[in-house]
Amino acid sequence: MAEPVYKRILLKLSGEALQGQDEGGIDFDTVGRFSDEIAQAVAMGVEIGLVVGGGNIFRGAEGAGTGLDRPTGDYMGMLATVINALAVQASLEARGVATRVLTAIEMPPVAEPYIRRRATRHLEKGRVVIFAAGTGNPFFTTDTAAALRANEMGAEVLMKATKVDGIYDKDPNIHNDAKRFDQLDYTRVLSEDLRVMDATAVSLCRENALPILVFDLTTPGNIIRILQGESIGTLVQGD
Repeated sequence: MAEPVYKRILLKLSGEALQGQDEGGIDFDTVGRFSDEIAQAVAMGVEIGLVVGGGNIFRGAEGAGTGLDRPTGDYMGMLATVINALAVQASLEARGVATRVLTAIEMPPVAEPYIRRRATRHLEKGRVVIFAAGTGNPFFTTDTAAALRANEMGAEVLMKATKVDGIYDKDPNIHNDAKRFDQLDYTRVLSEDLRVMDATAVSLCRENALPILVFDLTTPGNIIRILQGESIGTLVQGD
């Protein structure tokens, strides 16, 4: 098997990606399919960090309309990411993949606290490291958490898995004439507000020259194709 084009990656999954065709909750058949691909990537020798959102259970911003203050809603969203992280961990370990869940909010009976050197050591030992509870702070999205962890871990690329096949100039679900980009630079993503990730996450990647690859996770095999060097999705890099 050919050497993968990336040795260490950070994969960002939305919480919605785990719910399959249903609204809310976790679909373990869907999680299992993702886990199969991640297991195959690990077998290729790729070191994988994983950040999972919590939108399938609770999104912090949703709390504003219910009387919750924003910090409380965001903390609830962080806890939702921990539930998803444990689900992905169970699915991966059922496939023989060694994993560790590290949380930005300490909860010793559930997972290890996030410590950068410890996380790096887990990656070096071939374990999939699942980063949960965002950054541990309200007002920051899991996109920003993914960008932060990717830079801390020295990942070669931040791979954002979505339900569309890249970045478009407008919503392809609404506009039939939407144009997909193969490559973009950070400045254009920010100046045109293309909303692939929040501005904080994109800026953090730009400052550290970390490429962002946006791709469709609903197409089976895309993770492996990317690691084998195929041009899939939209690559954001340079200025």
